[in-house]
Amino acid sequence: MRKLHGTYVHRGDSARRRARLRRWVYGVGFVAAAVVAWRGRDGEPASAEAAPVAGAAKPWMLLGDGALRRELATVQGELDVLKAQHERASAIIKYSSRYRIGADLAGSIFDIANAEGIDPEIAFRLVKLESDFNPRAASPVGALGLTQLMPATARHFDKGVTRERLFEPKTNLRIGFRYLRGLMNEYDGNVKLALLVYNRGPVAVRAALREGRNPTNGYDRILTRGYKGTGTID
Repeated sequence: MRKLHGTYVHRGDSARRRARLRRWVYGVGFVAAAVVAWRGRDGEPASAEAAPVAGAAKPWMLLGDGALRRELATVQGELDVLKAQHERASAIIKYSSRYRIGADLAGSIFDIANAEGIDPEIAFRLVKLESDFNPRAASPVGALGLTQLMPATARHFDKGVTRERLFEPKTNLRIGFRYLRGLMNEYDGNVKLALLVYNRGPVAVRAALREGRNPTNGYDRILTRGYKGTGTID
């Protein structure tokens, strides 16, 4: 069966559910008012009854607590989903426009970066700098695809991955971002140092640190210029 979540039909169901809840609340209010009026016909002051009824319990308080909570939770859950979908769509449009790339590629970078624990802002900058968003990019030293992975490095994360599969955008992004996330963990969240290791390799960076030298080659400064994320950026 085709999934309807997020479709016009699903959104229509949500609207109908909220409308049904409103009708339910209004209906209970009408019944309460009718009861007050009926009591007034028996010689009891309608105004004396109306005030306590209106003040003591709102119409929706006369509904079953459990049913009302479930209905409200469902509506709130749907609103949260719609908000998340709107925020995702807005971000993808922003990155697609900024880098002049298709929405499909922008969506893949955004979603996979989030899934792998990488700030999408860093993810897009890395792909731009490494491959200029060319899935078939190949460097003279053998780095491949969008994130310019060396096949030997990629096989640490996916033993069966082939050279040709590294040209597949989603496969390349998944492995590349997972590698960067691992480096960030290894270097205690230091984004700049993790990026230098990603670009230069661990041997060169560790040798420079061991000798008391700054390991930068400019890559980290270019990629993080103006970055306002939560990484340890100086």
